[in-house]
Amino acid sequence: TICQTLELEETRFRQTLEKGLGLLAETTDNLSKGDVLPGAVAFKLYDTYGFPYDLTEDALRPRGITVDRAGFDTAMAAQKAEARKAWKGSGEATTQAVWYEVREATGPTDFLGYTCETAEGEIKAIIKAGKQVKTLKKGDEAQIVLNQTPFYGESGGQVGDKGVITGANGATFLVSDTRKMLGDLFVHFGRVESGRFKLSDAVGLQVDSTLRTAIRANHSATHLLHEALRQVLGSHVTQKGSLVAPDRLRFDFSHSHPMTEEEIKKVEQVANTIIDQNAPVQTHLMSQEEALKSGAMALFGEKYGDEVRVVAMGEPLTSDDKKTSSGHAEKLAWSLELCGGTHVQRTGDIGLVKVLSESAVGSGVRRIEAVSSSKARDYLDQQDERVKKIAALLRTRPEDLTDRVSALLAERKQLEKKLSEAKRAAALSGSGTSASSSEADQPSDLQQLGEIKFLSRTLQGLNPKDLRGLIDEGKKQIGTGVVAIVGISEEGKAGLAVGVTADLTHKLNAVDLVRLGASAMGGKGGGGRPDMAQAGGPDASKDKDALLAIEAGIKQAID
Repeated sequence: TICQTLELEETRFRQTLEKGLGLLAETTDNLSKGDVLPGAVAFKLYDTYGFPYDLTEDALRPRGITVDRAGFDTAMAAQKAEARKAWKGSGEATTQAVWYEVREATGPTDFLGYTCETAEGEIKAIIKAGKQVKTLKKGDEAQIVLNQTPFYGESGGQVGDKGVITGANGATFLVSDTRKMLGDLFVHFGRVESGRFKLSDAVGLQVDSTLRTAIRANHSATHLLHEALRQVLGSHVTQKGSLVAPDRLRFDFSHSHPMTEEEIKKVEQVANTIIDQNAPVQTHLMSQEEALKSGAMALFGEKYGDEVRVVAMGEPLTSDDKKTSSGHAEKLAWSLELCGGTHVQRTGDIGLVKVLSESAVGSGVRRIEAVSSSKARDYLDQQDERVKKIAALLRTRPEDLTDRVSALLAERKQLEKKLSEAKRAAALSGSGTSASSSEADQPSDLQQLGEIKFLSRTLQGLNPKDLRGLIDEGKKQIGTGVVAIVGISEEGKAGLAVGVTADLTHKLNAVDLVRLGASAMGGKGGGGRPDMAQAGGPDASKDKDALLAIEAGIKQAID
């Protein structure tokens, strides 16, 4: 794992370095010894392209060019100031001050949601438009703080609960989100649908049970996937972030390279094996030291109190699972994590977990997205329906679909090959556009430039990868000389290729000629060998100019 991680970092840094050096060369092309690169330019290289400031200095030092460090620092400070200004402008700072005032006046909120979804509470604070108020009426959008609540406040990746708060005389407040402020203050966001609410009202609290059930299943599934990833990929896997929503789950973890299909399949199998155990999910309150000794995993960067909640899931699969990584204590279960979220009562309540995708998030961090319970079954039903529809379209049985698609792909490859050969044959049979100014509208594209034969042509609807083959065919056709072809794809992209027969490479260089043509089409560069070179050109309408430029280059070389 260490070797793979180092290699990946080196590869990415080398790519950054090569890109940065190229941009730096373009930027400083007009500078000479003794000049100073503006700090703003150096900052743009750093901020936009990730090219470190010290490397900019190192790259320019051999040329005697220095960098305006003061200007760089000024640009950096300006960017930070803009970021702070944007943050303050969002109103977050003002709102945050209100929560400190509320927390000081009301104290923490008692969370009842581990054991119930329905409860009663007392309104301790009402916030509307960032300010504390005493009453709410129909249509008001506001936040309500209670002395106790079964609503889970968004934290640890788990989204906040939704539901309804009811008051006297049919008053209802629809809770659209619940968030945890300052660590232990639960804030209910929503809108008054009917009636009125005021401070100190006794209210009824009802969490949306359907959403909570789905969230519990997904949260418990993330714990199982975490442990399954560690068993399949290695103990270096640790959680780097997560999202637990009613309809899906997302789990970020430390790993240096993409997972294989076989690894993803194995992770699913391991997690579903624990689900099938239908073992009880238990929670234990203990000191943080005791929790870590028991083998429970804590998230790096998370803050825990003196007493922590340990969630235990599944029966150990082997004797090795009974010990922690230190080997000194017996694990309470197959999966042990410090967690404050809500979970299923038994692993079987998750039903099923299905990984939908695996992708990169950043350097050394991967992401899997998955569904569980009814959403997983819905996904598999949809996939089954798709397979049946595709099988019907291809007039085969679902179980024979792979063989049928493989046969169709092989048949398509053969047809593409035959079509490509037919296009090449037609391309060199006399149709095309000549470069010669005197014969621009003639079908014949072969000219005699002194002792050099020059075959030039523009071909429409040509795949650029076919250019090399056409050049070889053209060289065979003329025997000795130069062949230049502009190919314009169906998407309108232009490619240019030049071939020089081996007996003439001492006089003419295909690379030099192709660069002349590319320049005429607004392109840069081009490369290859003296006998064969290719380039691209942004402006396909300048195809004749490109071939005329190559023609002029040949004439100049032989004069």
